[in-house]
Amino acid sequence: VPLRMWDFLQCDPKRCTGQRLSRRGLMQAMSLKQPFKGLVLSPNGKKSVSPADGLILASSGLSVIDCSWARLDEIPFKQMKSGEHRLLPFLVAVNPVNYGKPSKLSCAEAAAATLFICGREDIARRVMSEFGWGEEFFKVNSELLDMYASCSDSVEVVEKQNEWLLKVE
Repeated sequence: VPLRMWDFLQCDPKRCTGQRLSRRGLMQAMSLKQPFKGLVLSPNGKKSVSPADGLILASSGLSVIDCSWARLDEIPFKQMKSGEHRLLPFLVAVNPVNYGKPSKLSCAEAAAATLFICGREDIARRVMSEFGWGEEFFKVNSELLDMYASCSDSVEVVEKQNEWLLKVE
């Protein structure tokens, strides 16, 4: 499964999970106008990632947008020539920058979650093995990841997410 990223160089290079994966040969950086036909994790997504995205993932890969959560307004989304934008369902970050914060995942966490939900747990675990805290991501989010991976489509993922959030309120 090809893993790509648009890197906007907004993160601390020592803490940036996307850059670490790129240096280790697990993720490839793309230029802004480079076309990408696969899944794109983006705040512009209209649907949640789901197991139904497995075919797109297998054939065309996955891309993340490596940027700071605090600077999303600076990202030129319209210039990205990209495929299927998706949102991630509710998960909890375990990266050192945003530990315990809901939905503030690093690039590595977001990619691993997508891979897991789409049936590629093997690659998800390989991605997270690059980080000392990587296994903790799966422990903290195990119930949610398993629940999302058992859904049939994005509508069911969102339904299950909302049911779970009501239960834990």
